Amino acid sequence: MAYALHFALTILACWLTAEILARSTWTWRSPRVAIVCWQAVGLAVGLSAMGLPIALGLTGYGLPTGSALLALAADLVHGVLPAWLGVLHLAGVGIGFGIGAVLLTTTVRSVHGAVRAQRRHRELLALVARDDPAAPGALVLDHPSAAAYCLPGVKPRVVVSAGTLSLLDGPELAAVLTHERAHAQERHDLVLLPFTALTRALPWVRWVRRAHDRVALLVEMRADDKARELHAEAPLAGALRRFAAAGHRITPAGALGIGDRDLDVRVQRLLIADEPPRLIGATALAVAATLVTLPVSLFLS
Repeated sequence: MAYALHFALTILACWLTAEILARSTWTWRSPRVAIVCWQAVGLAVGLSAMGLPIALGLTGYGLPTGSALLALAADLVHGVLPAWLGVLHLAGVGIGFGIGAVLLTTTVRSVHGAVRAQRRHRELLALVARDDPAAPGALVLDHPSAAAYCLPGVKPRVVVSAGTLSLLDGPELAAVLTHERAHAQERHDLVLLPFTALTRALPWVRWVRRAHDRVALLVEMRADDKARELHAEAPLAGALRRFAAAGHRITPAGALGIGDRDLDVRVQRLLIADEPPRLIGATALAVAATLVTLPVSLFLS
Protein backbone atom coordinates (compact mmCIF):
# COMPACT_ATOMS: atom_id res chain seq x y z
CA MET A 1 0.00 0.00 0.00
CA ALA A 2 2.91 2.34 0.69
CA TYR A 3 4.05 2.18 -2.94
CA ALA A 4 0.55 2.97 -4.21
CA LEU A 5 0.50 5.93 -1.83
CA HIS A 6 3.79 7.13 -3.31
CA PHE A 7 2.29 7.08 -6.81
CA ALA A 8 -0.83 8.88 -5.59
CA LEU A 9 1.23 11.56 -3.85
CA THR A 10 3.33 11.98 -7.01
CA ILE A 11 0.18 12.61 -9.06
CA LEU A 12 -0.95 15.17 -6.49
CA ALA A 13 2.49 16.82 -6.52
CA CYS A 14 2.42 16.94 -10.32
CA TRP A 15 -0.98 18.63 -10.25
CA LEU A 16 0.24 21.22 -7.74
CA THR A 17 3.43 21.80 -9.73
CA ALA A 18 1.44 22.21 -12.94
CA GLU A 19 -0.82 24.76 -11.26
CA ILE A 20 2.19 26.73 -10.03
CA LEU A 21 3.90 26.61 -13.43
CA ALA A 22 0.71 27.68 -15.20
CA ARG A 23 0.30 30.72 -12.92
CA SER A 24 3.97 31.76 -12.78
CA THR A 25 5.52 34.46 -14.94
CA TRP A 26 9.14 33.57 -14.18
CA THR A 27 8.72 30.87 -16.81
CA TRP A 28 8.57 33.61 -19.46
CA ARG A 29 12.10 34.67 -18.52
CA SER A 30 13.42 31.08 -18.60
CA PRO A 31 11.34 29.27 -21.19
CA ARG A 32 13.85 26.49 -21.71
CA VAL A 33 13.92 25.65 -17.98
CA ALA A 34 10.13 25.85 -17.81
CA ILE A 35 9.78 23.50 -20.80
CA VAL A 36 12.00 20.93 -19.06
CA CYS A 37 9.85 21.23 -15.92
CA TRP A 38 6.65 20.70 -17.89
CA GLN A 39 8.16 17.66 -19.61
CA ALA A 40 9.12 16.21 -16.24
CA VAL A 41 5.59 16.77 -14.93
CA GLY A 42 4.08 15.05 -17.97
CA LEU A 43 6.41 12.05 -17.68
CA ALA A 44 5.82 11.71 -13.93
CA VAL A 45 2.04 11.87 -14.39
CA GLY A 46 2.10 9.19 -17.09
CA LEU A 47 4.27 6.81 -15.08
CA SER A 48 2.33 7.38 -11.86
CA ALA A 49 -1.04 6.91 -13.57
CA MET A 50 0.23 3.52 -14.73
CA GLY A 51 1.89 2.66 -11.46
CA LEU A 52 -0.96 3.47 -9.08
CA PRO A 53 -3.40 0.69 -10.11
CA ILE A 54 -0.54 -1.77 -10.58
CA ALA A 55 0.79 -1.04 -7.09
CA LEU A 56 -2.72 -1.41 -5.63
CA GLY A 57 -3.15 -4.74 -7.39
CA LEU A 58 0.20 -6.11 -6.24
CA THR A 59 0.27 -4.64 -2.73
CA GLY A 60 0.23 -8.13 -1.20
CA TYR A 61 3.77 -8.81 -2.41
CA GLY A 62 5.10 -6.01 -0.21
CA LEU A 63 7.64 -5.13 -2.90
CA PRO A 64 8.33 -2.06 -5.06
CA THR A 65 6.28 -2.07 -8.26
CA GLY A 66 9.03 -3.32 -10.54
CA SER A 67 9.97 -6.20 -8.23
CA ALA A 68 6.30 -7.02 -7.64
CA LEU A 69 5.72 -7.30 -11.39
CA LEU A 70 8.70 -9.66 -11.68
CA ALA A 71 7.33 -11.73 -8.79
CA LEU A 72 3.92 -11.91 -10.48
CA ALA A 73 5.52 -12.95 -13.76
CA ALA A 74 7.46 -15.72 -11.97
CA ASP A 75 4.29 -16.97 -10.26
CA LEU A 76 2.43 -17.00 -13.59
CA VAL A 77 5.22 -18.98 -15.23
CA HIS A 78 5.13 -21.56 -12.45
CA GLY A 79 1.33 -21.62 -12.43
CA VAL A 80 1.10 -20.93 -8.70
CA LEU A 81 -0.50 -17.65 -7.65
CA PRO A 82 -0.61 -16.39 -4.05
CA ALA A 83 -3.88 -17.04 -2.23
CA TRP A 84 -4.48 -13.33 -1.70
CA LEU A 85 -4.24 -12.51 -5.43
CA GLY A 86 -7.79 -12.27 -6.76
CA VAL A 87 -9.60 -10.97 -9.79
CA LEU A 88 -9.66 -7.37 -8.51
CA HIS A 89 -5.89 -7.43 -7.98
CA LEU A 90 -5.28 -8.69 -11.51
CA ALA A 91 -7.76 -6.09 -12.80
CA GLY A 92 -5.65 -3.37 -11.18
CA VAL A 93 -2.57 -4.64 -13.00
CA GLY A 94 -4.54 -4.77 -16.24
CA ILE A 95 -5.80 -1.20 -15.77
CA GLY A 96 -2.24 0.02 -15.23
CA PHE A 97 -0.99 -1.62 -18.41
CA GLY A 98 -4.12 -0.40 -20.19
CA ILE A 99 -3.30 3.19 -19.25
CA GLY A 100 0.21 2.68 -20.58
CA ALA A 101 -1.17 1.21 -23.80
CA VAL A 102 -3.55 4.15 -24.26
CA LEU A 103 -0.74 6.68 -23.74
CA LEU A 104 1.58 4.81 -26.11
CA THR A 105 -1.11 4.37 -28.75
CA THR A 106 -2.12 8.01 -28.57
CA THR A 107 1.50 9.10 -28.91
CA VAL A 108 2.02 6.85 -31.94
CA ARG A 109 -1.19 8.18 -33.52
CA SER A 110 -0.07 11.75 -32.87
CA VAL A 111 3.29 11.08 -34.50
CA HIS A 112 1.64 9.38 -37.47
CA GLY A 113 -0.87 12.20 -37.93
CA ALA A 114 1.81 14.89 -37.74
CA VAL A 115 4.13 13.07 -40.16
CA ARG A 116 1.29 12.49 -42.62
CA ALA A 117 0.20 16.15 -42.49
CA GLN A 118 3.79 17.31 -42.94
CA ARG A 119 4.31 14.98 -45.90
CA ARG A 120 1.16 16.23 -47.61
CA HIS A 121 2.20 19.83 -47.07
CA ARG A 122 5.71 19.18 -48.42
CA GLU A 123 4.17 17.74 -51.56
CA LEU A 124 2.01 20.84 -51.89
CA LEU A 125 5.01 23.13 -51.35
CA ALA A 126 6.89 21.33 -54.11
CA LEU A 127 4.10 22.35 -56.48
CA VAL A 128 3.28 25.92 -55.45
CA ALA A 129 6.18 27.37 -53.42
CA ARG A 130 9.12 29.27 -54.86
CA ASP A 131 12.49 30.63 -53.81
CA ASP A 132 12.87 34.34 -53.32
CA PRO A 133 16.10 36.28 -52.64
CA ALA A 134 14.16 38.44 -50.20
CA ALA A 135 13.75 35.40 -47.93
CA PRO A 136 17.02 33.41 -48.18
CA GLY A 137 16.70 29.78 -47.18
CA ALA A 138 12.90 29.91 -47.08
CA LEU A 139 10.11 28.97 -49.43
CA VAL A 140 7.58 31.61 -50.47
CA LEU A 141 3.87 31.03 -51.02
CA ASP A 142 2.00 33.48 -53.22
CA HIS A 143 -0.75 34.25 -50.73
CA PRO A 144 -1.79 37.72 -49.52
CA SER A 145 -2.35 36.73 -45.86
CA ALA A 146 0.47 36.95 -43.34
CA ALA A 147 2.12 33.57 -42.76
CA ALA A 148 5.48 32.46 -41.43
CA TYR A 149 5.95 28.94 -40.16
CA CYS A 150 8.34 26.04 -39.80
CA LEU A 151 7.44 22.64 -41.22
CA PRO A 152 9.56 20.38 -38.97
CA GLY A 153 11.04 17.00 -39.74
CA VAL A 154 14.24 15.40 -40.96
CA LYS A 155 14.38 18.02 -43.71
CA PRO A 156 12.66 21.04 -42.16
CA ARG A 157 11.29 23.85 -44.28
CA VAL A 158 10.74 27.48 -43.35
CA VAL A 159 7.82 29.00 -45.25
CA VAL A 160 6.64 32.60 -45.57
CA SER A 161 3.85 34.08 -47.63
CA ALA A 162 4.05 36.89 -50.16
CA GLY A 163 1.86 38.83 -47.74
CA THR A 164 4.57 38.53 -45.11
CA LEU A 165 7.23 39.82 -47.50
CA SER A 166 5.17 42.94 -48.13
CA LEU A 167 4.27 43.28 -44.44
CA LEU A 168 7.77 43.23 -42.91
CA ASP A 169 10.92 45.22 -43.54
CA GLY A 170 14.33 43.56 -43.97
CA PRO A 171 15.44 43.32 -40.29
CA GLU A 172 11.99 42.16 -39.20
CA LEU A 173 11.90 39.44 -41.83
CA ALA A 174 15.40 38.27 -40.86
CA ALA A 175 14.31 37.99 -37.21
CA VAL A 176 11.22 36.00 -38.20
CA LEU A 177 13.27 33.59 -40.30
CA THR A 178 15.68 33.03 -37.40
CA HIS A 179 12.70 32.40 -35.12
CA GLU A 180 11.39 29.70 -37.44
CA ARG A 181 14.81 28.10 -37.88
CA ALA A 182 15.06 27.86 -34.09
CA HIS A 183 11.91 25.73 -34.10
CA ALA A 184 13.57 23.36 -36.55
CA GLN A 185 16.97 23.28 -34.85
CA GLU A 186 15.58 22.56 -31.37
CA ARG A 187 12.85 20.20 -32.64
CA HIS A 188 10.08 22.01 -30.85
CA ASP A 189 7.57 19.75 -32.57
CA LEU A 190 8.94 16.86 -30.49
CA VAL A 191 8.75 19.01 -27.35
CA LEU A 192 5.03 19.51 -27.95
CA LEU A 193 4.31 15.94 -29.00
CA PRO A 194 3.85 14.35 -25.52
CA PHE A 195 1.45 17.12 -24.49
CA THR A 196 -0.53 16.75 -27.70
CA ALA A 197 -0.79 13.02 -26.97
CA LEU A 198 -1.85 13.63 -23.36
CA THR A 199 -4.48 16.10 -24.51
CA ARG A 200 -5.92 13.53 -26.91
CA ALA A 201 -5.78 10.76 -24.30
CA LEU A 202 -7.32 12.91 -21.53
CA PRO A 203 -9.39 15.57 -23.30
CA TRP A 204 -11.64 16.09 -20.26
CA VAL A 205 -8.75 16.98 -17.90
CA ARG A 206 -8.52 20.77 -17.80
CA TRP A 207 -4.97 21.06 -16.52
CA VAL A 208 -3.70 18.74 -19.26
CA ARG A 209 -5.15 21.07 -21.91
CA ARG A 210 -3.70 24.04 -20.08
CA ALA A 211 -0.29 22.37 -19.93
CA HIS A 212 -0.33 21.96 -23.71
CA ASP A 213 -1.19 25.64 -24.18
CA ARG A 214 1.52 26.78 -21.77
CA VAL A 215 4.21 24.64 -23.41
CA ALA A 216 3.15 25.86 -26.86
CA LEU A 217 3.59 29.45 -25.67
CA LEU A 218 6.95 28.67 -24.04
CA VAL A 219 8.16 27.08 -27.29
CA GLU A 220 7.36 30.33 -29.12
CA MET A 221 9.14 32.34 -26.42
CA ARG A 222 12.19 30.11 -26.70
CA ALA A 223 12.30 30.70 -30.47
CA ASP A 224 11.85 34.43 -29.79
CA ASP A 225 14.94 34.30 -27.55
CA LYS A 226 17.00 32.66 -30.28
CA ALA A 227 15.94 35.37 -32.74
CA ARG A 228 16.66 38.09 -30.19
CA GLU A 229 20.22 36.81 -29.73
CA LEU A 230 21.01 37.59 -33.39
CA HIS A 231 18.72 40.49 -34.19
CA ALA A 232 18.01 42.28 -30.88
CA GLU A 233 14.54 42.94 -29.55
CA ALA A 234 13.19 45.70 -31.76
CA PRO A 235 12.96 43.92 -35.16
CA LEU A 236 11.24 40.85 -33.74
CA ALA A 237 8.89 42.92 -31.57
CA GLY A 238 8.03 45.01 -34.62
CA ALA A 239 7.34 41.89 -36.66
CA LEU A 240 5.05 40.48 -33.95
CA ARG A 241 3.14 43.75 -33.80
CA ARG A 242 2.63 43.68 -37.56
CA PHE A 243 1.42 40.08 -37.42
CA ALA A 244 -1.02 41.03 -34.67
CA ALA A 245 -2.33 43.97 -36.69
CA ALA A 246 -2.62 41.82 -39.83
CA GLY A 247 -5.23 39.66 -38.14
CA HIS A 248 -5.83 36.41 -40.03
CA ARG A 249 -2.75 34.20 -40.16
CA ILE A 250 -2.18 30.82 -41.77
CA THR A 251 -0.42 27.89 -40.11
CA PRO A 252 -1.09 24.41 -41.54
CA ALA A 253 -1.46 21.25 -39.47
CA GLY A 254 1.88 19.84 -38.31
CA ALA A 255 3.66 23.22 -38.51
CA LEU A 256 4.79 25.81 -35.96
CA GLY A 257 3.86 29.40 -36.80
CA ILE A 258 5.28 32.60 -35.39
CA GLY A 259 1.92 34.33 -35.09
CA ASP A 260 -0.06 31.59 -33.37
CA ARG A 261 0.28 32.42 -29.67
CA ASP A 262 -0.20 35.49 -27.43
CA LEU A 263 1.51 38.08 -29.58
CA ASP A 264 0.93 40.98 -27.16
CA VAL A 265 2.45 39.05 -24.25
CA ARG A 266 5.47 38.10 -26.33
CA VAL A 267 6.03 41.71 -27.47
CA GLN A 268 5.91 42.99 -23.89
CA ARG A 269 8.32 40.25 -22.83
CA LEU A 270 10.81 41.17 -25.56
CA LEU A 271 10.82 44.85 -24.56
CA ILE A 272 11.41 44.15 -20.85
CA ALA A 273 15.01 43.02 -20.40
CA ASP A 274 14.78 40.83 -17.28
CA GLU A 275 17.53 38.46 -16.24
CA PRO A 276 16.55 34.76 -16.00
CA PRO A 277 15.73 33.87 -12.34
CA ARG A 278 18.58 31.44 -11.75
CA LEU A 279 17.67 30.46 -8.18
CA ILE A 280 14.02 29.87 -9.02
CA GLY A 281 15.01 27.97 -12.14
CA ALA A 282 17.40 25.72 -10.25
CA THR A 283 14.76 25.04 -7.59
CA ALA A 284 12.17 24.22 -10.25
CA LEU A 285 14.57 21.80 -11.97
CA ALA A 286 15.26 20.08 -8.65
CA VAL A 287 11.53 19.65 -8.03
CA ALA A 288 11.02 18.35 -11.56
CA ALA A 289 13.85 15.83 -11.18
CA THR A 290 12.35 14.62 -7.91
CA LEU A 291 8.92 14.15 -9.49
CA VAL A 292 10.37 11.95 -12.22
CA THR A 293 12.77 10.05 -9.99
CA LEU A 294 10.15 8.61 -7.63
CA PRO A 295 7.97 6.71 -10.14
CA VAL A 296 10.99 5.64 -12.16
CA SER A 297 12.72 4.27 -9.05
CA LEU A 298 9.60 2.32 -8.05
CA PHE A 299 9.38 0.70 -11.48
CA LEU A 300 13.10 -0.11 -11.62
CA SER A 301 13.53 -1.39 -8.04
